[in-house]
Amino acid sequence: MGRIYNFSAGPSMLPLEILEEAKKDLTDYKGCGMSVMEMSHRSKYFQDIIDEAEADLRDLMNIPQNYKVLFLQGGGTLQFSMIPMNLLRKSGKADYILTGTWAKKAAEEAKKFGDIKVVASSADDNFTYIPRVSKDEFRSDADYIYITSNNTVYGTRFTEIPDTGDTPLVCDWSSGFISEVYDVTKFGLIYAGAQKNVGPAGVTIVIIREDLIGYAPEKTPLYLDYKIHSENGSMYNTPPCFAIYMAGLNFKWIKDQGGVAGIQKMNEEKAGLLYDAIDQSSMFICPVAIADRSLMNVVFVTGDPELDKEFIAEAEKRGMLNLAGHRSVGGMRASIYNAMPLKGVQVLTSFMKEFEEAHK
Repeated sequence: MGRIYNFSAGPSMLPLEILEEAKKDLTDYKGCGMSVMEMSHRSKYFQDIIDEAEADLRDLMNIPQNYKVLFLQGGGTLQFSMIPMNLLRKSGKADYILTGTWAKKAAEEAKKFGDIKVVASSADDNFTYIPRVSKDEFRSDADYIYITSNNTVYGTRFTEIPDTGDTPLVCDWSSGFISEVYDVTKFGLIYAGAQKNVGPAGVTIVIIREDLIGYAPEKTPLYLDYKIHSENGSMYNTPPCFAIYMAGLNFKWIKDQGGVAGIQKMNEEKAGLLYDAIDQSSMFICPVAIADRSLMNVVFVTGDPELDKEFIAEAEKRGMLNLAGHRSVGGMRASIYNAMPLKGVQVLTSFMKEFEEAHK
């Protein structure tokens, strides 16, 4: 079988160019006689890899020098705990906006560590929209405010970042990371699991303002203290070396696409094409509020679960895999991350029209 169009929500497809480059390096990285998977994380070879990856990410996102970039493990899920353990530093209070599965899980975990308030939620309409929250709805003494910028399961995204004043804003940006331009200075902390837009699963990137580091309680396990990772250049323990190497290749690939602004333009074109096909169809429906539609995860249904299954099965025969929606919502979901080429979306929309025509 040749390369397929992989619409998986994660681990997702990667640009073929960087896979080919990794293939060349696999047994002998840059003439050093060994693979990245074999080399010591204390070697000059790997130090150059992680330093270059960080420099390229800083350049891509215009990350100020008063922010630390950490390459950690544990996935986004570990951040559900690390964030409250480190950032509940004054009042012990934090405000969360619930917009889907992962925000809900994060809030539940945070409740183990402090006074967590849900200031807004879109659960009343099955998370099909993003609630608007004004600055005065947040508690003035909250230590931080938490959002999930893109919602992988339900296909929504924040198109406007909430104004939190002087209170640090924390953002789970896992499924939208480096897919559109963000002003990093609006956030106290941004984190993202790699397996959507960065590289293979294994590394979690945390971008944290320096003044938020150093407040973990004395009994905090060492690995869960941001200060430990900051002071040790993300190498307090052996980091996920190969995942960081792949992330570095991906950052260079994004630069070649015109940087994050260039990638955003391509993502808007892909999403626009797919949403237009859905909106012009008499068979397919996108349940998400138009103003809050994700650029990365496009959800749609026919209204008939059996017909949905037939569509997914037939698409797979044609080389379009992983179009099934999340098990909690069903239907279809096309994850069109940075690496998904426009051609993949064109093939999908063409098939949608053909499928609809055949089922009139």
